[in-house]
Amino acid sequence: MRSAELACDELAVLRKRLDRVASSMTGAAVAIRGRRQVGKSRLVQEFCDASGAPYFFFTATKGASAVESVSWFAGELKDSGLPNDPETVPTAGVGSWPDAFRILASALPDRPAIVVVDELPWLAEQDDLFDGALQTAWDRMLCTRPVLLLLLGSDLHMMERLTAYDRPFYGRADNMVLGPLNPAETGDALGLDAADAIDAHLVSGGLPGIIRAWPHGTPALDFIHDECADPASPLFGVPEAALLAEFPSPDLARRVLEAIGGGDRTHADIAATAGSRAGALPSGTLSPLLARLVREKRVLALDQPLSTQAGKPGLYRVADSNLRLYLAALRGAAEQVRRGRPGPAWRLVERRWTSWRGRAVEPLIRESLEVAAAAGHLPWSQVEAVGGWWNRRFDPEVDLVGADRAPVASTVHFAGSVKWLADAFDRRDLHALRRAAAEVPGYAESETSLAVVSLSGITDGLDLGANDLVWRPADVVAAWR
Repeated sequence: MRSAELACDELAVLRKRLDRVASSMTGAAVAIRGRRQVGKSRLVQEFCDASGAPYFFFTATKGASAVESVSWFAGELKDSGLPNDPETVPTAGVGSWPDAFRILASALPDRPAIVVVDELPWLAEQDDLFDGALQTAWDRMLCTRPVLLLLLGSDLHMMERLTAYDRPFYGRADNMVLGPLNPAETGDALGLDAADAIDAHLVSGGLPGIIRAWPHGTPALDFIHDECADPASPLFGVPEAALLAEFPSPDLARRVLEAIGGGDRTHADIAATAGSRAGALPSGTLSPLLARLVREKRVLALDQPLSTQAGKPGLYRVADSNLRLYLAALRGAAEQVRRGRPGPAWRLVERRWTSWRGRAVEPLIRESLEVAAAAGHLPWSQVEAVGGWWNRRFDPEVDLVGADRAPVASTVHFAGSVKWLADAFDRRDLHALRRAAAEVPGYAESETSLAVVSLSGITDGLDLGANDLVWRPADVVAAWR
């Protein structure tokens, strides 16, 4: 499930490529990347079914050998609706990817057809020569045939590398990125008001695999409460599957991820929690691992303090809010649910909900402000980056800083606070914000504005300056429309 409008746009892009293949009678390739459960396979399957063209849809298996994958590829090709005569497709003696691609080329009909390879990074993991074999087959056998080749993958780094300048398939495929539903799309899909849409987005991560199971009009906590009676709920199953796909064994990377999901944010705290009886993880081990989890796996995000001076420390968080909630509370709840104890499962989530949500909503609000700034919907036309600021003592921490660039800005345009609680932002909160903002390098009281983003608005009569900004849940959601 993706929003109807979004799915129509994406299907139209694929239809355009297939029409181009039909008119030119030559091949086209599209590399489609996106996180797990964003709906890549479902979208492409829907496109294939609606296209009226013969197609072959192959999904790789993680952990299989290259020989097994090649054999399965040939077998599934024979059983698909692609070849005019399936009996001419050999399945024995197919030992390599060049062999498999030659068989594919010979099986292609003379009319437009679709070939889909799903989870392509797993094939590249199994065989270092796969990328080169794909490029050779495309150049010599496939690009001159009327075929639309769709290459799907959830490993964002590997999919980007597939078409990078120094890789064999460079310049041969268009790139298409599928992201999760944003807060506005989540709210529209579920029929929720702005505040509940934000909660639903945080819980689901905008992943259609969870949203499909979400009853229309149901607030997040009610949904979680009901799902605690279902051991097979996608609320638990989707993040579990993502975790197992990326980290199939409980190795060091998994320990580091779990430490961050449990609330550790600094390098030192992560090292201590993910360490062993021998002590904290040494920096020489942890630093490159964190870099890989941020840059390649994209499972972590690193937030740097934003101001006119370089600052430390950087703070780590789990990038996907659904996986973050799973590591913080849902995993423990799932264990209780599997033991037939829905009550304790729900109480565990309920106890941790307010503090978890208060922290989890901050990066979403920063991103929403950046989106609004890019669209010209903020009072400050030069804002291009929105982050937070803290010092080494974390006293104070400023939730929002808007500047012309990051992480070291030339101008700070606003500093702000996020209050995501039942009570409104009041005079005491305003006093605390002004006192904390004054410590942000680049903040000038006479020139820098304030921004308040509050679940419950601000108290009546609270005096903010004329250039200051107040956002409520409706404003956060409206930024995405």
